[in-house]
Amino acid sequence: MRPRQWVKNAFVLPALIFSRHLFEFPYLWRSAAAVACFVLLSGVVYLCNDIFDRDQDRQHPEKRHRPLAAGKVSVALAWAAALVLLVVALMAAFSLQRDFGVVAAIYVALNVGYSLKFKHVVLVDVLIVAAGFLLRALGGALAIEVFISTWFIICTFMLALFLAVVKRRQEIVALEEAAGDHRAILKEYSLPFLDQVISALTAATLVCYALYAMGVGDGKGAQMQWTIPFVLYGLLRYLYLVYHRGHGDDPTAVVWRDRPLQINTLLWLGACALGLYSTP
Repeated sequence: MRPRQWVKNAFVLPALIFSRHLFEFPYLWRSAAAVACFVLLSGVVYLCNDIFDRDQDRQHPEKRHRPLAAGKVSVALAWAAALVLLVVALMAAFSLQRDFGVVAAIYVALNVGYSLKFKHVVLVDVLIVAAGFLLRALGGALAIEVFISTWFIICTFMLALFLAVVKRRQEIVALEEAAGDHRAILKEYSLPFLDQVISALTAATLVCYALYAMGVGDGKGAQMQWTIPFVLYGLLRYLYLVYHRGHGDDPTAVVWRDRPLQINTLLWLGACALGLYSTP
């Protein structure tokens, strides 16, 4: 179930933070419950993915050590665990908020479809990965029943798509000639093409966030424009790690390991808190 990857479910929380309800317990516990639902659902997706991809994972220098690929866990046990987690998570999601339950169900269906079919369709594969993060963010807003900005939705999708494309690029770099054996879709991509896409998505992500930050206050006094430099640094730091350090094939690992990026994230959160909560 990859606990180190659970940090991705933090995409549920921005709706809580930017709606200025972070310190209100009813909103806080509903957001926490939403995160827990997505943790369980992402576990279902990881189990299904490892079941379907266990033969290909054996060709990867790191993924071959995953329990299913290494034969340490039986396929029957993995299916049973996935089914139990799916039932519990969806029951909890629908009991929390009906529309949130619908989003949770769509998330699972989309990701299972990805594992079975769509990961073999060029460009559609990265779009679905990005959509998974977007559904988390949207679900976070529905769980606490707050308005979510269109610019916020676009910014979230662009950032997630940026990370997904970078991951594809680094998989090609790391695996070289064996890339196609591990993931067939990698044969459809080339480094020059992915580099162009990354450049476009970097600019689009920054512009979308700037437009969101400049308008997030909506006349209510929020000063979110001061968070833009931290987002700019974060994007550039990530690109530096990709092109000069060879990181990026596992975005979560980058977050866990790179201290400057961690400090920048904390500073961004602090700037967000000051901009959102220091004014009435």
